[in-house]
Amino acid sequence: MVSRGEGLRRIEEEIVAEKAAALGRAGERLEEALREAAERGACYDAARHPGDRERLAREYEEACQRAARARLALLIQREAVGLRHHRDVDRLFPEPIPLARRPTNGAARG
Repeated sequence: MVSRGEGLRRIEEEIVAEKAAALGRAGERLEEALREAAERGACYDAARHPGDRERLAREYEEACQRAARARLALLIQREAVGLRHHRDVDRLFPEPIPLARRPTNGAARG
């Protein structure tokens, strides 16, 4: 038979494990969103046809918005587990630069 204290300890361990797993999933979603934004940005930079560039610009901006939402979700998850400083997130997962502010957005290329 499991004592009440032992049962509580097991539940607390499960909660900690689930918090860690949720934090990991949030990080994975952010990594994927940032990867998608980078891919869309590279496609935009490589495109030459104006119609393609317009479509890819929209896709890039949408990917940036998804990345921003995923980043916010990660920050909220970190706060929920008691991590209050986010310098590591800023360093490891820099936000994509909006198209208008990208240093080489391909607009000047022929």
